[in-house]
Amino acid sequence: MRSAATPTRDRILRAAYGLFYAKGFGRVGVDAVAQAARLTKRTLYQHFRSKDDLLAAVLEHQSSFALASIEGWGSRLPQDCSGFVQHLFRDAARWSSRPKWSGAGFTRLVMELADLPGHPARAVARRHKAAIETWLCMELARRGIRDAEEAGRELILLLEGCLALILIHGKRDYAGAAARAAGKLITHHRTVASGGVPGQPR
Repeated sequence: MRSAATPTRDRILRAAYGLFYAKGFGRVGVDAVAQAARLTKRTLYQHFRSKDDLLAAVLEHQSSFALASIEGWGSRLPQDCSGFVQHLFRDAARWSSRPKWSGAGFTRLVMELADLPGHPARAVARRHKAAIETWLCMELARRGIRDAEEAGRELILLLEGCLALILIHGKRDYAGAAARAAGKLITHHRTVASGGVPGQPR
C-alpha cells in the first residue's frame, strides 16, 4: 500500500512546490495544486490534512534534494578558501540570471508566514537554513579557517542578503559587492588566526 501511495504523494509535492515557488503560498489554492498534479482534491486530502501540512511536506521534500545538490556542487568548488568564496557568489549571480528566477524559495515562502511563528513550514525552513550554514562552516574549516563557525555565519548573512537585494533591485552586481565583502571577511579571519592585527602590517 505504501509503495502505491508514494508516486502520487511525490507528484503532489512536485506540483505544489512549482506553484508555491512561482506564485506564492497565499495565492495558490488546493484546487490548483490538485489540478497541476492531475488528481482530485479528495485524493490530495488523503495524503495531506491541510494546505499548511502540504507546505511543510513540500519544504521537507525539497530540502533533501537541495542539500544533496549543494553537497555535489560544493565538491567541485576550489580547495583554497578565497577561490571557494568567490565561486559561491559567482554562482549566485549565475543562478539569479536564470529565466523566471524569483529568489530563494525557502526564504520567499517563509516570509509569507512571518506572522505565524508556529507554522510547521517555518520549522522545516529553519532546519534547512541551519543545515546550509553548518555546511558552510565545515567547508571553511576544511580550508583552514580556525573560527569557522563565526565566519560561516557572516558568510551566510552576505549570501542571503545578496540574493534578497538581487531580487528587490533586479541587479546582479550585488553578487560582486558581496563577493568583495566576503573576501575581506576571509582575510580578517586568516589574519586573526595567524596572530596578526587586522588592518595593520605584520
